[in-house]
This record gives sequence, structure tokens and C-alpha cells, in this order.
Amino acid sequence: MLSDRRRALIFVNIMLSCIATTIMATALTTALPPIVRDLGVAMQTGQWLTSGYSLAMGIVMPLTAFLITRFPTKPLYLAGAVLFIVGSLVCVAPVPFAVIMAGRVVQACGNGLLMSMAQVVLMTIYPDNRGTVMGWYGLAVGVTPVIAPTLSGLMVDAFGWRSIFYLVVGVMAVSLVAACFVFGDVLKTSERSFDVLSFAVSIVAFGGVTLGVGNIGSMPFTSMAVLPPLALGVAASVWFVALQLKRERPFLDVRILRRRGFALSVVGSMLLYFAMMGSSVMLPLYVQTIKGGSASMAGLVSLPGSLAMAVVSPMAGRLYDRFGVRRLFLFGGVCLTASNLCMGLLPLSASIWVAATINVARSLAIGCLMMPLVTWGTSAAGEGRLADANALLTALRTIAGAIGQAVFVGMMTALAASAHAGGMDMAAADMHGLNLTYLAMGACALPLIVIPLVFLRGGEDGRRAA
Repeated sequence: MLSDRRRALIFVNIMLSCIATTIMATALTTALPPIVRDLGVAMQTGQWLTSGYSLAMGIVMPLTAFLITRFPTKPLYLAGAVLFIVGSLVCVAPVPFAVIMAGRVVQACGNGLLMSMAQVVLMTIYPDNRGTVMGWYGLAVGVTPVIAPTLSGLMVDAFGWRSIFYLVVGVMAVSLVAACFVFGDVLKTSERSFDVLSFAVSIVAFGGVTLGVGNIGSMPFTSMAVLPPLALGVAASVWFVALQLKRERPFLDVRILRRRGFALSVVGSMLLYFAMMGSSVMLPLYVQTIKGGSASMAGLVSLPGSLAMAVVSPMAGRLYDRFGVRRLFLFGGVCLTASNLCMGLLPLSASIWVAATINVARSLAIGCLMMPLVTWGTSAAGEGRLADANALLTALRTIAGAIGQAVFVGMMTALAASAHAGGMDMAAADMHGLNLTYLAMGACALPLIVIPLVFLRGGEDGRRAA
């Protein structure tokens, strides 16, 4: 039994490491234009530093369910921190784009392990206040990625884009040293063999689907970069599910998707990340490419939304513990849909601070949806399946985010090029592409309104919707 002091120290350490890892989830969105210029690659190639990071995280997530239940908590946590630091150090070296991309993949592996462990550990050591604790955790995983563009914009302008990696190495190094003293083996483990076949199939499944769908925005559906990996990924996904259903002890227990509450939380989280990660790239592009602002200005436009999320995230956790998920689900869905539609109608002549105001509504939606959906879904899966539920939920929403990022950037690029070819000047063409892309994001967010209205009716609080 952990003392309150020991639990608090573990919580603080987890928050510290998650601040470092989540900075890297979105910090490069603001820094992407200068990185692309410095490395001499196209924007479509450079954006894989962000979407490829999410893809690698999604691929490693299924493995975390096995690792968490097989190895002691403390050494596994330390291994995740070391992976993240090593990947970051690779990225600061004066090396070509391909090597930096490899460093981002190593970073993502460490991030994926730490993220999965953090959520399972917190829900295990705080079983009676999960909503509240996950709400505070949401400050790290929800607010930090929104603050990161502001911070990275200022750092890029002042010190160059590599300074971002030096920052997270320092933060994670502190967490690594502290974890050696405060962390404990708080999760149950058991002897189990590693299912090599299932892991290999999961890599093909997650990687193929994300690669294929991610290229749809910039290439024809029948091209070799879209159809073959997509078909292979879908086939591997079916095979992976079939393998898990046959296993007495599956590599990743997909049977939990039969639980209604968990399935709905997965759908909601995937839709949220699909729209959220796409918008995280689009807003800096709007400020820097269309309005001609600096990286610092792009970050400052995100700042009001960051402050709004900082306020609403802990509140959302407490509201979840008191009322359940339905009201938060509905309010968040309305805010996310409305904010995307408003950006879709934004004229070229509008001030960038209008976009900043709209982004506040988007940030409120993220704060109301992100952690409550995770808490609801993992709780609905059952106490003995926290690791599997967290791994599956995190993998699917991360893949959805990578797909959304690649698709919406490709969509904006294609629509802007088409409009420019039709006679529009470049700024108007870029704005046309951005408007239509945000309208598409709004359409994708509409189910977040439908789900609580249709599937959580009659006063159902969501926590018992299993």
C-alpha cells in the first residue's frame, strides 16, 4: 500500500515526464517551416516529422500492453525515459533529414511507452478519484501540446529549432533521475511469452493503414503510395483481430471493444484526435504562410486557447466524477464542431486574433473531451484490462491523429494549388484551401454531438455504459 506522499511524488514525476514528451507532440508544428527551409525538403516531406512521430507511437502502443503486464514498473519507466532522451539527442545533431526522422521514431517509442504507463499507473494508484486525477494529468497531455507551439515559436526565433530538443532533453533528464528514487513497482506483472507473430502483424496493420490513408490527401487513390499499403494494412488488421480472438491470452485484448462504453469512447477519441491534430498544423500555417506572421506570432495565437484549456481540464475531471461523461461529451462536441466551421468561414481580411478567439472554443472542446473520454473508456473496460484498454485506445486515437494531420495538410495543399491554377492569387488560394479544409474538419466532428445525444440518452452517466 502506497503512502499519500509516495503517490504524490509518483504523480509529480509522471507529470514532469509527460510535459517533456507532450511538448514534442506538437512543438514542431510551429517550427516546421524553418525546419523545412533549413533541411531543404518539401513541406509534404517535412510534415512527416510530426505525422510520422504519431505513426510510430501508434505502432508501439499495442506492445505496451504486453510490456506493462510483463516487466516491473520502475525499470520499464526508466527505459522509456532513456529512449526519449536518446532520440532527442539524435535530432539535435547536424545530420540529414532521414537521420532526424529516425531520431523522431526513437523519441516516439519512448513517448508511447511513457504515455501508456502514465495513465495505467495513475488510474491504479488513485482508484477512487480517477476523473479528478486524470483531469490534472490532462494539464500535461492536453495543455502542454497547445502551449508548445507558443514556446517553440519563441525559441525558434531566438535560438533556432534545435533548441526545442535541448529543452525536452533537460526536462526528461530531471524526470529520469527523480524516477530512480521515487518510482516503485506499482503494477501487477505475470509471466507470459512474447507473441512475435501478433506484434509483427500489428506493425503492418497500423503502419499500412496510416501510410495509405495519410497519402490520400496528396496522391491519387490508385497510386502505389496509397492503395497497396492501405489494402495491406486493412488485411493485416483483420488478421490481427482474428489472431487475438483465437488466443487464450491475447497480445492485445480486442474483445474489450464489445463493451459499449469502451467502444464509444474509442470512436469519440479517434474523432477528436483526427480533427485536433489536423488543426494543430493548420493554425500555424495560417498565421505564417497566409498572414505572413513569424513563428513567435503563430505561437502567441495559440496562447489564449492554452490558458482556457488549463482552466477547464481539471474542472472537467471533477465534473466527470460528479456527473459522468455525457454533458462533457456534448459540450465538447458542439465547441469543436462550431470552432472548425467558424474557421471555415473566416475571410482572408480577418485579423489573426479572430482566429485566436475561435481557437479558444476549440481548446475548451479538447479540455472537455480528452481525459474524460480516456477515463470513461478504460473504466468501462474493467479493472483487469486497464493496460489493454489504454494501449488500444491510445493506439487508435494516435493513428487517427496521424491520419488527420496528413490528410488535412494534403487537402489544403491540393485545394490551394487547384484554386491558384484557376486564377486566384496565392494568398487567396491558400485561404480558400484552408477554409474548405476546416469545413471538412467540422463535418468530421459532427458525430461528437450525435454520440451523446443518441447513445447516452436517458440520464446515463457514461461511466456505467459498458
